[in-house]
Amino acid sequence: MSDVLQPELPRVLGVVALGGIIGSLARYGLATAIPHAVGGFPWATFLTNVTGCLAIGILFARLTPQSHPLLRPFLGTGILGGFTTFSTYTVETEKLLHVQTHAHLMVAFAYFFGTIAAALLAATLGEWLGRRR
Repeated sequence: MSDVLQPELPRVLGVVALGGIIGSLARYGLATAIPHAVGGFPWATFLTNVTGCLAIGILFARLTPQSHPLLRPFLGTGILGGFTTFSTYTVETEKLLHVQTHAHLMVAFAYFFGTIAAALLAATLGEWLGRRR
């Protein structure tokens, strides 16, 4: 927020809050649409985090210093910050590890490492796509 002047702080907080509501509702909708069984692969959270990272890569590659100063806080911190959920990813990984059957451990490791790899790849791909003219 260093590029935003102090008098702009209430506006920035407002757009972050509004964006967070939108992003959180979208995440909730996706989680409701794609439920998973206990011990199953948490596809909704995986898709949320990977698509969120793709969008973040595109967004930050496309925004320029000439972009509206509230666009980054609204879209990046607000919507995409509310949409992505790496805290849920951590909790779901821990739950999978506590079941302690071989199958659940395999799902936990696939989920843990697969999410990180896919999210990093998605952010990189998003940046590359965002820089294409």
